[in-house]
This record gives sequence, structure tokens and C-alpha cells, in this order.
Amino acid sequence: MDLRGKQIIVTGGVKGLGRAMVEKLVSRECVVTVFDIAGFDGLTAAHPEIQCVACDVSNYEQVSGAVEDVFANRGAPDVLINNAGILYSEPLIKITGTGLQLHDSQMWDRVLRTNLSSVFYMTSCVVAKMVATRTKGVVVNIGSISAAGNPGASAYSAAKAGVHSLTQAWARELGPMGIRVVAVAPGFMDTDSAHAATSEAAMRETIKRVPLRRLGKTEEVADAVVAVIENDFFNGKVFELDGGLIL
Repeated sequence: MDLRGKQIIVTGGVKGLGRAMVEKLVSRECVVTVFDIAGFDGLTAAHPEIQCVACDVSNYEQVSGAVEDVFANRGAPDVLINNAGILYSEPLIKITGTGLQLHDSQMWDRVLRTNLSSVFYMTSCVVAKMVATRTKGVVVNIGSISAAGNPGASAYSAAKAGVHSLTQAWARELGPMGIRVVAVAPGFMDTDSAHAATSEAAMRETIKRVPLRRLGKTEEVADAVVAVIENDFFNGKVFELDGGLIL
């Protein structure tokens, strides 16, 4: 796919990995729409041509309405990048001085809604527009190497495993319609959210386990996203970008 002039939706594009993707796509002359909850001022100041949509992608009604508005204004998207998500770590059971502490069930629900249900909501609504207009598009899901099962991150690992599974299922369903579905699975990245969710001691130990002895850069993930979009024969696969780390 030639990216120039392509209509692309990026969820969670205000900061972190999403912002790096947006910057890369703008540099490739794409027409970018960002779905996020808030915080658009810095993005629009740097790129006034970007359309920003305030939308909680874990809410189906908001997603459906927002996609309808984008379709009315810009037509069917050529590419959807499901990037929005939250990092969260908590063991299933924790032994404390006062007894056993169980995993927070409300956080389980929130993590699954934000990282997995949002992917289903966005993809179903956007792909419906692609199919209706016979657009040969691409869906890129941002997964994680935690999908293999990261101890202490039950909800996040489960959500990302679901994202990887949906990628494979949808690739088989939508391929005959000319729509590719792929995933990029980053390892441990040098982002504010990663540092906030992980202690510095744990981060240092993680870096020791990475053969390259460093965290990944956001622009490296953005490069991987562009690569899987541009390669028209890459479909149904997970592009792992972890510096050689094996969980």
C-alpha cells in the first residue's frame, strides 16, 4: 500500500506509541484522524491538519457515533490502527501482612474493556465502512509480547492474547474481501506509561534480560507499523518487536 493520501485512524494517538505513529504517518503524507479521550492541544498545535475526535473507545456507542461522523466527513478509512490501551500490573493473589489480597475485579474489567473490547468495537465499525465502500484496507492491532503470559499482569496479558487471536481470526474472515489484519507486538518500551507501571528496579532487571540491553524506542514501533501496512502480503501475523527478549 502506498501511504500517500491514505485515510488513517489512530486510536490513543495523543501520546506515547500512538503519538510516534501519528508523527510518522504525517511525515508520509497520510490524512490522519486521532481518536482519544482528551489532550489534543499539543497535537493540533503541531499538526493543525489532523482531525481529532474525543472518544472513549471502550464505549461502543461513542465509537459507533464517532466512526459515522468521520465517514460522513472524510469517507471510509483505508487503515485503522488500534493502539489505545492501558498498562496494568497486579498478581492474581498477593500475600500481605493482613492476609490474602485478590486481583481487583473492577480493574480486570477496565483493562479488558480498554485493551480488548475497544479493538472489537473500533474494528467492527470501521470494517463495516470498508466493506460497504469496497475499500481494500488494513487493520493494525497493537498487541504485546505479554500475550505469551507475563507473570503479575493477568488482565493485560489476557487482553493482548485476545488481540493476537482476533488478528488471526479476522485475517481469515476479511482477507477474501481485500482487507488485511495484522498485529505489532512491542516488548518493553521507553514510554512514560511503561515507567509509571514498572518500578525502576524491575525495569533494570528487564533491560538485563534484553539481548540489546535497552528498551525499545517509540519511533521503532512506528517504523514497524508502517512496514506492515506497506507490505501487501503480510497478513494474519504478529510482528514481534522486543529486542530479542523472550518472556
